[in-house]
Amino acid sequence: MTEKFSTAMYMDRGAEQLVDILNYYISAIVEKVLLFGGDILKFAGDALLALWKVERKQLNDIITVVIKCSLEIHSLFDNKEMEEEDQDIRVKIGLSAGHITMVVFGDDRRNHFLVTGQAVDDVRLAQNMAQMNEVILSPNCWQLCDRSMIEIERIPEQRAVKVKFLKLPPTFNFDEFFKKCMAFMSYYPPGQLKTLRLACLLESNQELEASLQKYVMESILKQIDDRQLRGYLSELRPVTIVFVNLIFKEQNKVEVIGLAIQDACEHITSVLQAFRGQINKVFMFDKGCSFLCVFGFPGEKAPNEVTHALESAVNIFDFCSQVPKIHTVSIGVASGIVFCGIIGHTMRHEYTVIGQKVNIAARMMMYYPGIVTCDSVTYNSSNLPAYFFKELPKKVMKGVAEPGPVYQCLGLNEEVVFGMAYLKAKGNEGYPLLGRDKEIKYFMDNMKKFLISDCSRVLIYEGISGYGKSQILKEIEYLAQGQKHRTVAIALTKVSIHQNFYIIQILMANVLGLDTCKHYKERQTKLQSTVRKLMDEKFFCLLNDIFHVQFPTSREISRMSTLKKQKQVEKLFMKILEKTVRSERIILIIDEAQFVDKTSWTFMEKLIQIVPIYIIMSLSPSVEDTCAAASAIMKNRNTTYVTLGAVQSKDIRNKTCFDLNVSSISRELDTYLVEGSCGIPFYCEELLLNLDHHKVLHLRPMESQEKVMVTWNNMFKSFIKPTDELKMYFMVEEGNDIVCNLASGVRLKNLSLPMSLKEVSLIQLDSMSLSHQMLVRCAAITGLTCTMELLFEILPCWDMKMMIEALTTLVEEDIFDCFQTGKELQLAQQQGASFEVHHRSSALQLSEGTDNKDKDEEFQELRNRVIQCHIIRFCRPMMQKTAYELWLKDEKKAMHWKCAHFLEEHAHRCDRCGGSNFIPYHDFAVDFWLNKLDMDTVKQLAKPHSYQTEEEIPACKPDLHEKSELFPERLSPEEIRDKILGFFDTVITKMKADEGKLIPQKPCQCEEVLTIIILPLAQHFVALEENHKALYYFLEITSAYLLLGDNYMAYVHLNEGYRLLRTLRKKKSWSQTFELATFYTLKGRICFNMGQMVLAKKTLRKALKFLNRIFPHNLLTLFFHDHLEKKKHSHYLNQQVQASLPPGKKRLAELYQQVACFSLLSKIYSLNDYFYKYYTHLTAMMQMNTALETQNDFQIVKAFLDYSLFHQLSGYEEMWFTYELKAMEWIYQLPLEGGAIEMVAYVADTLGRIKFIMGHLDLAIELGFRAHKMWALLQNPNKHCSVLYTLSSSLLLRNRYKQLIQVLESLWQLSAEEEHVFSKAHFYFICLDIMLYLGFVYRPFEECLQFISLHEDDTILRFHSGILLGFYSALAIWYARLQEWDSFSNFFGKGKSLLSQRTPTAAYYGGAVKYMEGQVLRLQRQIEEQCHKAQDSGVQLLKNFESLLSQNTMGTVFHPRLYHLMAYVCMLMGDGRNCDVFLSQALEISETQGNVLEKSWLLLSKEWWYSNTELKEDQWLHTVLNLPSWEKIASGKVNIQNLQKNKFLMRVNILDTPF
Repeated sequence: MTEKFSTAMYMDRGAEQLVDILNYYISAIVEKVLLFGGDILKFAGDALLALWKVERKQLNDIITVVIKCSLEIHSLFDNKEMEEEDQDIRVKIGLSAGHITMVVFGDDRRNHFLVTGQAVDDVRLAQNMAQMNEVILSPNCWQLCDRSMIEIERIPEQRAVKVKFLKLPPTFNFDEFFKKCMAFMSYYPPGQLKTLRLACLLESNQELEASLQKYVMESILKQIDDRQLRGYLSELRPVTIVFVNLIFKEQNKVEVIGLAIQDACEHITSVLQAFRGQINKVFMFDKGCSFLCVFGFPGEKAPNEVTHALESAVNIFDFCSQVPKIHTVSIGVASGIVFCGIIGHTMRHEYTVIGQKVNIAARMMMYYPGIVTCDSVTYNSSNLPAYFFKELPKKVMKGVAEPGPVYQCLGLNEEVVFGMAYLKAKGNEGYPLLGRDKEIKYFMDNMKKFLISDCSRVLIYEGISGYGKSQILKEIEYLAQGQKHRTVAIALTKVSIHQNFYIIQILMANVLGLDTCKHYKERQTKLQSTVRKLMDEKFFCLLNDIFHVQFPTSREISRMSTLKKQKQVEKLFMKILEKTVRSERIILIIDEAQFVDKTSWTFMEKLIQIVPIYIIMSLSPSVEDTCAAASAIMKNRNTTYVTLGAVQSKDIRNKTCFDLNVSSISRELDTYLVEGSCGIPFYCEELLLNLDHHKVLHLRPMESQEKVMVTWNNMFKSFIKPTDELKMYFMVEEGNDIVCNLASGVRLKNLSLPMSLKEVSLIQLDSMSLSHQMLVRCAAITGLTCTMELLFEILPCWDMKMMIEALTTLVEEDIFDCFQTGKELQLAQQQGASFEVHHRSSALQLSEGTDNKDKDEEFQELRNRVIQCHIIRFCRPMMQKTAYELWLKDEKKAMHWKCAHFLEEHAHRCDRCGGSNFIPYHDFAVDFWLNKLDMDTVKQLAKPHSYQTEEEIPACKPDLHEKSELFPERLSPEEIRDKILGFFDTVITKMKADEGKLIPQKPCQCEEVLTIIILPLAQHFVALEENHKALYYFLEITSAYLLLGDNYMAYVHLNEGYRLLRTLRKKKSWSQTFELATFYTLKGRICFNMGQMVLAKKTLRKALKFLNRIFPHNLLTLFFHDHLEKKKHSHYLNQQVQASLPPGKKRLAELYQQVACFSLLSKIYSLNDYFYKYYTHLTAMMQMNTALETQNDFQIVKAFLDYSLFHQLSGYEEMWFTYELKAMEWIYQLPLEGGAIEMVAYVADTLGRIKFIMGHLDLAIELGFRAHKMWALLQNPNKHCSVLYTLSSSLLLRNRYKQLIQVLESLWQLSAEEEHVFSKAHFYFICLDIMLYLGFVYRPFEECLQFISLHEDDTILRFHSGILLGFYSALAIWYARLQEWDSFSNFFGKGKSLLSQRTPTAAYYGGAVKYMEGQVLRLQRQIEEQCHKAQDSGVQLLKNFESLLSQNTMGTVFHPRLYHLMAYVCMLMGDGRNCDVFLSQALEISETQGNVLEKSWLLLSKEWWYSNTELKEDQWLHTVLNLPSWEKIASGKVNIQNLQKNKFLMRVNILDTPF
């Protein structure tokens, strides 16, 4: 059962379930024993030794009582509930009667007791005979009982008997019989005391308590003294069990075995204490006396636990084998997960260990007597050489189904076998060392310098376990192979430090060629021939112990001191090495150099001063002080330290793909491994093994994107590929790519950690003080990230000073990071995980005279930083998971409630945005609130210091039919334009003049609120199973991510909401149509943003249905609804609604959702042809009417502008102009304060974007500059980025170079200040356009390419198809112009995959036009190569152009480029007439729009196509190499007019068979 729970897949299944089950049944047994007058003498794992202490004359009756108790215990386990819950728990009982003796032993700190005697032996034998659900009476018990009352069954060939039932006479009253029996038992409590044990009623007695405390383990006493909750003491935990069994020569003599047990106990205790092990139990249930020893109890976890356990086992074995009274010593060692915790009843319990590994250790101890044995887990985890062990024959062991291989531990002082210490695996070209290029290059550079110099060099790689030090050294060994130098690579283990001169022994054996000799005689012969000229023969015997040879010992050597012998050997070795390096250099590689023995360090210190040698070592950071020689080597001027850090995310991804042998992995898996591994390769391996163990990974062939039908479930199922550097290692045929996906329904964030990683965190936790452990555990409840305020709220009885001190220490120990703002946290998360610190080792060492003053100052600085911080975050997710799993169910639930209560008070938009919901009026539409606060009160509290949001701005109710103050009658378009621009200028002037009142002083902090408050709050409610509250916040989270522009994260959290929604809909009591409507609205928004219009339309109409808004399904009802909406609109505009009261908050919540649905539906319908234009008009009208009903200024103005854009794209000039003026009139009459400022900026921005789309470039520029100034003052990075991109696109087409560069500088500054990926993407996209179309360089092509290679998998960019489509298409155009068709195909293919994600945005259509340009260049290549499909391709391409031009949503700004490209296609196809037509159209539109860029290119193309000049093959390459930089243009070194020469000239190769 322990095995089952310890391997549970998810974190919410484990210790608490096991504790509940074990204590439920064990406490029931204990209670029965106590009720029937007995007591529990010993808990031994899953066995209990119960005792009834009685006089001889009462035995007859008491045995009857005990049998009755035993039968009732069996009845507890005979029920159907256990079968239904798949819990196979059964009991077998053995009874004996007779005398027992108690033996007490121990030392001053800890006492133990055990019972011995014939009765103890009898009960053990009876229990062994019993099968499940049986009660066996020992022969003595059967002899002493009242046989007339017991029905038995004889056991063949045994004197013991099996109880069938009690045959009580009909008149027998058991209750009276029981009372009579208990009357003679002084320790049985009377009924009026209402307790099961009199001991529980004892008064406090310090002397008695001090005496009893010696029977409790010290680690448990510490936790009790620290007032730890009882639940903290129980957990599933990886430990190492050492079971020691002693069989005595005179087993029956208590006084003899008592002394032997005392001697053994004292030695065992002293050995265990050195390595933080403890004796948990001592008992004599089985043959002899058994000690249950445990390494890794809570608070006692230490590194190298398994090695320490084996070392202790061998030490104990050696000592006890020498004790005269002990006949046989047997020890079993097993490692793994066991239950460590309190077992029993509230009245009688003990701290113990239970689990399969405890049983395995006990069975190995009994079935392999006289030796030290261990299981395969211990063998593999020991980090000891294989020759320290010997595999034993398998035996069938009772109660252990699959024990696995069993090994004998031969001892830790075995003779060294030559060749055994070398690095086990060699580096090779087939397995790449990922992410360590700089470290390897550092070695290669040093090696080159070493080989041409005469001085030694030492290179040390330091890093914690798992960073890949051994892999680096294996790679170095492979790379260091050469003809002119010898490479010796040695891998050390912990025991190597105890082996004197070990490193030098291995080195010299290799240099002398002894490591290949099979026999000592062969080694002896080789030594004689080598050292004869260097040493007198009488000294040969000095080499006997070192190289295991048998030279005769000379008299002179026998009289020599040990020190002198050592010096003679060192002198010889130095001579040999000096001679060797004359012909070949030596490179010595030492893995795990912290285990080098002192003598070897001393020799190496002299060696590097005398002999040129290159030593490369790996070191783990050591707490212990190094010896003087080691410190001298590290401080040597020729020694260099390389401190290893984590590898980058791409390296973790590459490693995963390589290890799984797949071409790509799912995004979710990539995120899980990158975050979970923290950039440590070993952690990544362990996480992968754990996923594979739980069958989470699914490998399958990659499906063609064209064949896959996009659904909601696979919309974001993108796969992340490794970097190009890994491609050379894959031998996969094209089209046979294998991808790794996750099994359906798996939730990675809730997966339990693999035990290897949990153990790493437990070691770190147990090294902390108990108060620090408490802080870490409490922080784990809050999640990965939390605020200081929340942590202080949930810490029990802590003051702020205490928390600050503890946090400072934990930040210093890299348990937590602290941040002042959410922006700091965000930047830290975006930084690459990899870091390398290269420096001389001397710089690392503190001078000996340095005192603790500097450290104190550093700690004080860190303390000040912690005091100022607002947010803390776990450095490693696995620490948070490990600490979280240590909580038990009830305590965990209480802590989650605490967190939820605190967080919900802050779960709203930031003060800058008005403190409202992310979904407008969400809280009014849903009838729950956790803290039961009156919402009006909450709003009132937020008002004084908040900044009104768009949803809260009350409509000013302007009279649309009154004479306009802004636009008097009979104004010309130019005058209207000036009026509009003048109004915006006035607003900007007021904003600058009165910043304190009109402009919010703080930037938006909604992203911080989302990250550290609302996201954790939703998870708290999930943990509490408050699904309706969790759903509420997951919908809020989704809406927030959509506002922040992150479609992927919105999708992820909406799916969390959907899971809860399905659960809630199964409950009849739950009915929330608004939550359903909101869910479908959000789903529709995500589908729309992803270009999945069919799914978006279906989903949005479903949302409208839940919002009780009828929408037509056919043309007849369509025209009827259209007529109704027109009448309604007329009603609103005639001001009849103005006198009405504003809608209630709940109604407003519904109206806002309706407006969102209609706004999107109108855009979706506009993408279709034929009668869908009527649907477009209807939805646009319904959006406007619904917005007017809300009486919210922002919604109304937005609806006016959307309606205007619809008419502009449809060509209805009068209508669009009217509604643009209405929007301007509306904002003109607003009081210029609060959110109205943002509304004005929004109108300027939107009008500028509309004018750009429609080709009014000059007006778009004027409006864009004004919007740019306003958004800059309002500190809104998303809006600011958008307007700068549109503005730069307009300036690009107008060839306004200086203004374009100024805008780009603003865009770059924004991206740098905010780390805004959109800003960078737009910046580099425009830089590409400058090179492609303007003919100069602002940022080099390589920089643009590097940006996209680093960020193309960014979730924000990846799932905004427009910008990536444009980027990929621009890169494809670049490579097509250079005739690099392989690179072209790569980026063109990536662009093609995004083309289907059609959204009615300028970014998408700009990308689509560039994609078409790439198609045109590909057609030109086909014609050049005389491809037979060229003509068909050309015809199809023209049809695609016509289709694109026919789309209303596209806007005319792209028409000149499309007609230009169509003209070129016609020229290639030999259709001169249509070529002229398209050229004329393009020129005419360019002239009208003022599109100078396209016009100049068109004129150049027209001149070029009809000239007889031939284009050189590398014309564009020549142009690219000579593109001037902007600096040269700005300084006047390059004339702007000359840039026209840098235009790309389209090659003309007319098709042989024109049409």
